[in-house]
Amino acid sequence: MNDLEKFFNQNNGKQLHKWLHYFDIYERHFANLRGKEIAILEIGVFQGGSLEMWRDYFGPKAKIYGIDINPACKQLEGENIEIFIGSQEDRAFLRDVKKKMLKLDLIIDDGGHTMSQQIVSFEELFDHVKDDGTYLVEDTHTSYWGSHGGGYKKRGSFIEYTKNFIDYMHAWYSNEKGRLDVNDFTRTVKGLHYYDSIVVIEKGLKTKPVVKKTGHEQVANYFPPRSFWQKIKARLPVTKNEYE
Repeated sequence: MNDLEKFFNQNNGKQLHKWLHYFDIYERHFANLRGKEIAILEIGVFQGGSLEMWRDYFGPKAKIYGIDINPACKQLEGENIEIFIGSQEDRAFLRDVKKKMLKLDLIIDDGGHTMSQQIVSFEELFDHVKDDGTYLVEDTHTSYWGSHGGGYKKRGSFIEYTKNFIDYMHAWYSNEKGRLDVNDFTRTVKGLHYYDSIVVIEKGLKTKPVVKKTGHEQVANYFPPRSFWQKIKARLPVTKNEYE
């Protein structure tokens, strides 16, 4: 049991509401930030319990921001905790909030969980995450709920939206110019992690990948015949003899 889960289980303060399997995911991606001078944002203040959990976990050097649409949440501010009131799908509001926050090491989206909220928040706030920071979206199972604008393979769900990120990461290798080109995401993201109900985007500046060889050849290189590649391109089955 990690420290976040211990805090949750022993909590007698402000209310916390978490899926229990999230704690191992938090620990995997957040442990390296503990005790450091960092700035984090949590979208969705709720009862304020998670903001206190983050303060306890990250330590006194952490600056913690919160966003919530409920004006009553403003009273939950405390030491090193600042709360902004507004909608996470209001682009103007988010742009204004960015001007008032430090550059962020971590964003945790635990807000309303609708497709529009998750997508708008990402599009407006991702560039405010530091080059080595992390953006985590919780409760992505709502991408399968019609009540939140989702549905299995429904265009416009957050999960379907993020599947494009996989392509962007591999744009260096695409030879289909105009269809899949290198973009800012390609240059600034080093990793994507999909968990049960959580998506994590890890930032990291990247340049075009380089491949090298070392050592000495031991066997002659083999190149499949032209018919092999023609069938691959045409998506036809390849026989064993054509491959070997």
